[in-house]
Amino acid sequence: MAKSTFVYVTYIRTTPEKLWSALTDPEYMKQYWFGVHCDSQWTAGSPWRMVHPDGQVTDAGEIVQAAPPRRLVIRWRHESRPELKAEGDSLCTMELEPTGSAVKLSITHSIEREPSKLIDAVSGGWPKILSNLKSLLETGAITLHAAYPAAASR
Repeated sequence: MAKSTFVYVTYIRTTPEKLWSALTDPEYMKQYWFGVHCDSQWTAGSPWRMVHPDGQVTDAGEIVQAAPPRRLVIRWRHESRPELKAEGDSLCTMELEPTGSAVKLSITHSIEREPSKLIDAVSGGWPKILSNLKSLLETGAITLHAAYPAAASR
């Protein structure tokens, strides 16, 4: 079967430990993920779910692999939009690699189908979330305050 994949790589001036904490701490996550946080024990086999500020769970799954502070793999299933839920499970792999005074963060989100509406959807979200994460870790402030800002008036 064909596979749809989205890959995003960024370099963040931080340590692997601080980046791992930022990726797994729900309160810190809310700061860069537009109020969203993920609930999990962050150990292999533990459930995982994405919770929005109103309590809605839009995505859920399971931690496949957790090797702090280097690698996290999540079996990820969308729950709220029927056309995305119908695609089934995807895998989101986060790899942290120290490089000088920075950490290379690689996110690979893939699903065993092509084309994939889910991969199209996450490819629009990950860059915004990770830009905020990078900015927050490096400067103490986020870059974007809304995931989908209203169009500027003319």
